[in-house]
Amino acid sequence: MAKEKVVLAYSGGLDTSIIIPWLKEHYDCEVIAVAADVGQGEELEPLHEKAIKTGAEKLYIADLKEEFVTDFIWPTLKAGAMYENTYLLGTSMARPPIAKALVDIAHKEGATMIAHGATGKGNDQVRFELTIKALDPSIKIIAPWRIWDIKSREEEIEYAKARGIDVPVTKERPYSMDRNLWHLSHEGADLEDPANKPPEDLYLICKNPKDAPDEAEEVSISFEQGIPTAVNGEKLGPVALIEKLNEIGARHGVGIDDMIENRLVGMKSRGVYENPAGTILYTALKQLEMICLDRDTLHYKHQVAIRYSELVYNGQWYAPLREGLDAFFNSIQQNTTGESKLTLYKGRAYNAGVTSPYSLYNPEFATFGEDAVYNQKDAEGFINLFGLPMTVAALMKKNLKK
Repeated sequence: MAKEKVVLAYSGGLDTSIIIPWLKEHYDCEVIAVAADVGQGEELEPLHEKAIKTGAEKLYIADLKEEFVTDFIWPTLKAGAMYENTYLLGTSMARPPIAKALVDIAHKEGATMIAHGATGKGNDQVRFELTIKALDPSIKIIAPWRIWDIKSREEEIEYAKARGIDVPVTKERPYSMDRNLWHLSHEGADLEDPANKPPEDLYLICKNPKDAPDEAEEVSISFEQGIPTAVNGEKLGPVALIEKLNEIGARHGVGIDDMIENRLVGMKSRGVYENPAGTILYTALKQLEMICLDRDTLHYKHQVAIRYSELVYNGQWYAPLREGLDAFFNSIQQNTTGESKLTLYKGRAYNAGVTSPYSLYNPEFATFGEDAVYNQKDAEGFINLFGLPMTVAALMKKNLKK
């Protein structure tokens, strides 16, 4: 009788390496490892040998970079979604495409179970599992960190050594990090105390702003219906465009955020994020929207963006509400086309000019000088009508005092 198959989200690190033998010992199954490439910059090819030596039947390397950008980053950018007005959702957006790849490979392999190495204290367990449930609720989910007896890194190392799994002794950075094409996050160690400032050598992508060049750099981004298409006039594909802006922004220290965020599971945590391309794109699109969107639409977009960011952060990518909100954002961004220029200097990105054929900015109306299109006397009647509720309330209060 053929054994059941488990598809494992595999990174090659200590956690997922020991999960392979643990699964085989506790479920008498075949393990199919899946390493997702979302632009983390690591060399994934050597993982084939490591996964097989650790006990996996095979390893898939899923190149998800372009799908990650076009199907997940671009919609979130168009929404202007930032969790708690700061976090650009780098890890949050990357989990659904990874989980989708796990489901696709489970179907291909005839696997009945999917396993992941997310802990029981974080957000990622929710993001992985909600995506799996949305795409195929019949698949059983195994989360070893919630059920096994291993409680520490030292116990993990002992478990690995007892099973002949190589655990190289390296001088590691003490931080928990997640990296992909969109960002790099740092958590843990001395960052857990919010009274501590980030150490000088923390940043691995961005130059420390105080060490950035003393000369500013101007960059222009072209957008078509809210989607970036070119940098400095050069048309680029989705992945290449983000890589280019990461390079430009990083050398000026642009995109560093240090925040205390409210995790979905109820606790507060501190994260330091490096997000050069994301910061440039959010800033540039915001400038373009200011001339392309009318007041009511722009203000309502800001409100809805908060809800969109919560859905993405909470792992509800495939929720009907998020999909419905996409239709709203796609509609209002139809005229968000043009060029947005920014000046990058010492960790900041400043507006350097914006143009669009769909601009609603009309100098003839905005001028403080004499004009033929706006009768300033009309403002008196407008103010009287606009202020009528306050006038009535004031009269009522005055009558009560008599």
